[in-house]
Amino acid sequence: MQNGSVTTPFGRRPITLALIRGQLETAATQQGRSVDKWKIYRDACDARTMLGLRDRALAVLNALLTFYPETALSDDENLVVFPSNAQLTARANGIAGTTLRENLALLVDAGLIHRNDSPNGKRYARKGRDGAIETAYGFSLAPLLARAGELALMAQQIAEERRHLKILKERISLRRRDIRKLISAAMEEGACGDWGMVEDHYIAAVGRLSKAKSALELSGSAEELDLLHEEVINLLEIQLNSEKTVTIDNEYRQHIQNSKTKSSNELEPRSEKEQGEPDVRDNEPKREAPQVFPLGLVLRACPEMSAYGQGGRIENWRDMRTAAVVVRSMLGVSPSAYEEACEALGAENAAVAIACILERAGHINSAGGYLRDLTARARRGEFSIGPMLMSLLRLNGTVHQKTG
Repeated sequence: MQNGSVTTPFGRRPITLALIRGQLETAATQQGRSVDKWKIYRDACDARTMLGLRDRALAVLNALLTFYPETALSDDENLVVFPSNAQLTARANGIAGTTLRENLALLVDAGLIHRNDSPNGKRYARKGRDGAIETAYGFSLAPLLARAGELALMAQQIAEERRHLKILKERISLRRRDIRKLISAAMEEGACGDWGMVEDHYIAAVGRLSKAKSALELSGSAEELDLLHEEVINLLEIQLNSEKTVTIDNEYRQHIQNSKTKSSNELEPRSEKEQGEPDVRDNEPKREAPQVFPLGLVLRACPEMSAYGQGGRIENWRDMRTAAVVVRSMLGVSPSAYEEACEALGAENAAVAIACILERAGHINSAGGYLRDLTARARRGEFSIGPMLMSLLRLNGTVHQKTG
């Protein structure tokens, strides 16, 4: 005995505790079982990644099974096969002797076969007077029978993972197609919004997708594309609602203008000054409704904000605005600065800006000064909340993947 293991005549392979455990479990297999050997083999092929086997090892296993004369493996029969290396090589597509020995060892280590060694290390069978095999030395297929149920479950798990992966890839494919079509349509028709930036986000997401290999990575890419699709739909809905509002407003103004024309024919103005004085409201610039992102997307990008909602959660925009007032005070932002932000960005987006500042509080020296700067830039048309929100969304998503 050397280093806690015993060498055997077959290839001088060490007997480990794991192999001994496998032999004991095989010996304890319920008697009377009978399973189709080729079904077990197909399950082992499906589960080869979980078993750590390569194709050559499975070819050797196939060759070993061909030396067992019955179709089903049964506890009532002798499950030891004893082909020579030359016979195994011939039935395993002519692989080299060294490769054959390596893959036999892999099958033993995987717990699919056991070595049943003879005193002289040879493989043979001793028959009785009636011609039946009394004792055989070679490779026992009993572990395959013992693990038939386990191999079936492993194969089923692999099949389910493949199915999940296929569905995930289909979902990603559809999302990519839809987002690409929506962005192209918006650009071609000149829809309002920074569609160049949205396209950059799309290209970056597709770039990260090309590096995703595992189901977890693909799932993360699918969620990122879902969020981007949600943003694109939101932008287009805002555009359509804005166009509808402008159309209704124009019709309303035309109706008012027609009413004024009729009344000027019927009534005299009270003064000449009033008659020639333009309507001040006609000179007021029209302001587009601010873009409001979905609340769920905002909370995913700014998860710390939920702690300041009533009961530690935010369920609607009213909760969000209330929480923003609390955080505004905590960050030292003056009421006037927050009020100006509400006027420039809208109440919802001002609350989102506070949430974004909270997320990056450790990198901002003066929250009040930062918010005033954002407000001034927004009034000049140089700032929108979208890029800041998407940046935090990607950052928090990356951090979550690393810590997960």
